[in-house]
Amino acid sequence: MSKALVLVDIPLPSFLQEMIGAQCETCPWDWLQANHLKLSQVKGVYTYGHAAVDGPLMDRLPALKVISNFGVGVDHIDLAAASLRNIPIGNTPGVLDGATADLTMALILAAARNIVIGDRFARGPDFVHYDPSHLLGSEVFGSTLGIIGLGRIGRQVARRAIGFEMRILYHSRRPVPDAEGVLGAKYVPLDDLLAESHFVTLNVPLTPETAGLIGESRLRKMRPDAILINVARGAIVDHAALYHALTEKWIAGAALDVTDPEPLPRDHPLLRLKNLVITPHLGSATWRTRRRMGEMTAANLIAGLNGQALPHQVRN
Repeated sequence: MSKALVLVDIPLPSFLQEMIGAQCETCPWDWLQANHLKLSQVKGVYTYGHAAVDGPLMDRLPALKVISNFGVGVDHIDLAAASLRNIPIGNTPGVLDGATADLTMALILAAARNIVIGDRFARGPDFVHYDPSHLLGSEVFGSTLGIIGLGRIGRQVARRAIGFEMRILYHSRRPVPDAEGVLGAKYVPLDDLLAESHFVTLNVPLTPETAGLIGESRLRKMRPDAILINVARGAIVDHAALYHALTEKWIAGAALDVTDPEPLPRDHPLLRLKNLVITPHLGSATWRTRRRMGEMTAANLIAGLNGQALPHQVRN
């Protein structure tokens, strides 16, 4: 029995290839540019690097039966176009919440306590004696944390903040019934959250409503000693406005695990700022989490290829 042909956007690491290799033969995204003759035989799309999958692309793959996404966010996939063509989409909900919340707290600590600047200074030629007045940072313990989006990841961030005895505010589309009783998190309007929080974390999906959510007007509402943390999607923050906020001291700092575009051009002005910590989309980047994500994407892919219900199907 021949293997099903599956289009992948970037080469899969060996452990992912092993998970699907018994039933699938992968082909490169370059086939699209070359208009390869076998595109008509492609039955699955595996988005590992989150390349855009839109209606015109689906139409070039007439045998397409399933789209399997490595990750939770599917803003790069046209859900309506897939639904119109009866193509199911799978993702990996739940499994990466803890790892992403861990990184959120790591970015809070790194930005607040000058971890990156301090590491560079400690390795450099100027650190020749200890100065207790050097690189004073912001207190995390006992500070106010504002969480925008109290979904799965946002709740995990709140649980970690409890350990730092932080006052927790949150804003979502609607109040979460058990948030105050279980997490000690208080629902407030977005403007109040921005005005009161020492740390603001973004934990919302990218949608038409959240695109550009944090722009100039909202950055100006934040405290001058506040730090913005984005582990969601880059396009939720207006990068030009953020640059002005950081250089003109509307806010004290920021930490980004995601950008728009991703990666930023190497000459982007944000990359030159000392009050910005930036990581290369490491939210779910642990061995255990990525392996579990691989198992889920493989299960979704193989189920779709076999005409079965996807274990983790995106509902739109």
